[in-house]
Amino acid sequence: MSLTLLAQSALGGLLHGGIYALLALGLSLSWGLLRLVNLSHFALAFLGAYLTYHFGTQFGWPVWLSALLITPAFFIVGLGLHATLVRYNVSEFASMLVTFGVTILIESLIQWIWSADFRSYETSYAQQSLRLGPLYVPLLELLAFLCAALLALGAWLGLHKTALGMALRAAAHDGAIAAAFGINARRLSYVLAGLCAASAGIAGVFIALTSTLAPSQIESWIGVVFAVVIIGGLAHPLGALAAGMLIGVSEAITMAAVNPAWAPLVAFSILIILLLWKPKWL
Repeated sequence: MSLTLLAQSALGGLLHGGIYALLALGLSLSWGLLRLVNLSHFALAFLGAYLTYHFGTQFGWPVWLSALLITPAFFIVGLGLHATLVRYNVSEFASMLVTFGVTILIESLIQWIWSADFRSYETSYAQQSLRLGPLYVPLLELLAFLCAALLALGAWLGLHKTALGMALRAAAHDGAIAAAFGINARRLSYVLAGLCAASAGIAGVFIALTSTLAPSQIESWIGVVFAVVIIGGLAHPLGALAAGMLIGVSEAITMAAVNPAWAPLVAFSILIILLLWKPKWL
């Protein structure tokens, strides 16, 4: 295998890791700060992808307009789902079961509306790429990666450099002490839940642009992104970005140098090795 082909594969995996990071960001924050394992995050992302596909193919909407509609709509959906979990005082483990049920409902809704057939959102710029020496950089994957990097950096700055972020972290660390200092943890949790759902919508827009869509793919993404969340560390946005890049590159090199059938094993192999090694951030 030539070095150019290997480098091209690694570059493609690096950019694909941005999609992993986009999906992992909301789950990482929800799990780490709200103590809710929101599996419906993946289904929401694919619902956002199908809505982007539908608005573009049926109404001719530009992608940016679809994103402007989907992002605030998903923020509201996130508020509604979180209100339900809070209303019934759902625990961390129970939240995984409840939101898995929501995932099945959303997947069934997608299949009912758009069927189980594979769908692809073709755009005039889908095949555009930038030349970087002997390598080609796909434009859409690059935009997805840049969006993931900006959101991860923005989330990190928000958590560590703003009063709102520090209040969220304090409430997650010790809710009783935070409440004693006047922090309304419940109100903050609604804001964070809405933002996490909105990030799923943004991820869905890029999934529609870069991937072939099928309802059954929801489950196939769950395992990989779970590994990204755990490797990157809960409530660590930059860690999720780094873990997404690591797994994306590892999968791409495995497919190019070994066998594509081995790629699904990469994420969990890395996860198992790191859990046995037990680095400080895990």
